[in-house]
Amino acid sequence: MACEWYSKEDIFMNFLFWVNIIALLFSFFVIGAVLGAVFSQPIRERVAKLLHLEKLLLNKSSHNPILRPGRHPWNAEAVFNPGAAVLDGRTHLIYRAVGTDGVSRLGYASSPDGILFDKRLPYPMYVARTPHNPAHHLRRYSPMRYPSGGSWGGCEDPRVVVIEGRVYVTFNMFENWMLRVAVISMSVEDFLAERFEKWEGPIILSHGTRDKNWVLFPQKIGGQFAVLHSIIGENEHRVRIEYTDDLTTLKLRDFKSPDPQKISDKLIAWHVHTRSAGPPPIKTTKGWLVFYHANDAKEGHRYKLGAMLLDLVDPTKVLYRAAAPVLVPDELYENHGKPGIVYAGGAVVRDGKLFVYYGGADKVVCVATTPLDEFLDALIHGSQPALTEEYKTEAD
Repeated sequence: MACEWYSKEDIFMNFLFWVNIIALLFSFFVIGAVLGAVFSQPIRERVAKLLHLEKLLLNKSSHNPILRPGRHPWNAEAVFNPGAAVLDGRTHLIYRAVGTDGVSRLGYASSPDGILFDKRLPYPMYVARTPHNPAHHLRRYSPMRYPSGGSWGGCEDPRVVVIEGRVYVTFNMFENWMLRVAVISMSVEDFLAERFEKWEGPIILSHGTRDKNWVLFPQKIGGQFAVLHSIIGENEHRVRIEYTDDLTTLKLRDFKSPDPQKISDKLIAWHVHTRSAGPPPIKTTKGWLVFYHANDAKEGHRYKLGAMLLDLVDPTKVLYRAAAPVLVPDELYENHGKPGIVYAGGAVVRDGKLFVYYGGADKVVCVATTPLDEFLDALIHGSQPALTEEYKTEAD
């Protein structure tokens, strides 16, 4: 049998042929693996979550800051941390104002569109009955030593709700050198007529030596007032709510309301240090929408805003929690003053759009907006951590 002899050129060409075949097969394998990963369920869910997280970011208004310190002694140092309500087609803000004496008072402004505030009172709408902190009455207020105006005296950080024809404002106030939560109220009719001398109260709601940032739900639940007094529950799936027929009796009760400053850090979603609720809860078809303040591990000195949904039937239950902050202090007006602060106190919905009002750098009033339905969808589908089967069953 004759032997076939191959030239070096034939051998080289055969070598190239098989190299190309192997390379082609390897390419098919790599591309297949990549496509398999991209279209696999876990990867698809992760990509979807990232896309939803983008929609969770609130859009800061180009008009920010929408309110700045005034020209009067009572509001010359800072105006910030507003509460908000929509009544008679206008957005009404009740904001914290710090005067040259360091005392915090409540100011008022209103707007036809929620962005441009064409009305602003030149005098306070409310002054605390004990405006001065007794421990500081012999000292001179210094905005350099006390850049936020906090803990000097007066009433701080109002939140506003309207319940059954009455406007309720909760705020932090000094009472015999104890930081308490108080509430004042008046009829909607008197409020719209700006008869602010008719405020009823204050009623002291809390009983500890340092209580802050309690908020009322904007409607009664089970026929009772519902007070969200702590977003730090027994576990990360719970918040703390007290129900009462009579707000005047709440301070007589013995219930636990943890001080965030005394709670050890714990990783929950994106943050390690949980602080307090922001605006009063907003009722949606998906649940009670609650914004809250927290700090992450990387930038523990900066206040950032988180979001979660509470169950409509049992609002102590957290259904979903955003996996990333929805508002962060990265603008100049959020750092010129007390650096790294966004602090929300008011949120309203107008024509399907969510408006969140917040203080920037403890100095100015700002607003951020987003379509409500898109935000809720992003919150639900981009939530973290996932609910356990136990909680999913209860939620269903």
